[in-house]
Amino acid sequence: MIREATDRDLSTLSNFAVELFGDTLEVQTDEIKILLQSEDAHFFIYFDHDIPIGFAQVQLRYDYVEGTSSSPVGYLEGIFIEKAYRKKGYAKALLSACEAWAKGKGCTEFASDCEIDNETSIQFHCAMQFQEANRIICFKKNL
Repeated sequence: MIREATDRDLSTLSNFAVELFGDTLEVQTDEIKILLQSEDAHFFIYFDHDIPIGFAQVQLRYDYVEGTSSSPVGYLEGIFIEKAYRKKGYAKALLSACEAWAKGKGCTEFASDCEIDNETSIQFHCAMQFQEANRIICFKKNL
């Protein structure tokens, strides 16, 4: 079962976000607390009976999104399923919920990204009918 996340899910979302993105629990909690109040962001949690097994985060992006031509664009910021529950269609169901939310916000395009060496994520995106838009390498230097 998929449910829209609320403030009471902050701890669950934060723990999943640490698993997915890294950072500390405090950093993730602070960020998610802000995003839960935003009209441009949304979270969904997948439950197996009463046990949370994964989540997805979707947002509206108004800046340029690689390969798109409209604004806003629905953007899959993150999706995570506990290892024991993977390959069962749960991530696909979460993605569908995110896409429906974005359509409800007026989006006609949906996008995402992943690290260039994350083969699992690349395979998931391709299986979900995403088309690769670009590959980039980011640079930085100290001033």
